[in-house]
Amino acid sequence: MSQKLSGEARKTALGRLKGWGEVGSRDAISKKFVFADFNAAFGFMTRAALIAEKMDHHPEWFNVYKTVEVTLSTHDAGGVTERDIQLAETMDKLAG
Repeated sequence: MSQKLSGEARKTALGRLKGWGEVGSRDAISKKFVFADFNAAFGFMTRAALIAEKMDHHPEWFNVYKTVEVTLSTHDAGGVTERDIQLAETMDKLAG
């Protein structure tokens, strides 16, 4: 099981991410990605889904047209872990 990040480790990990923020109502991070059109947004989701499946770590997400809102939290750890940070970094790379 992954360990929940807290204190300085959490601050450092979140500092590596651009555009990701903490979710106020729970221990999670989120980001809104905006693409050129639906095709680009759906392509991003498809590529991210394949990587998430390999990681066995699945995002919560919501898509409308060219916008994809992503929330990450490791449920069995009760909050944000290094796995969430790694998936966030990967999604950022996929989004360009």
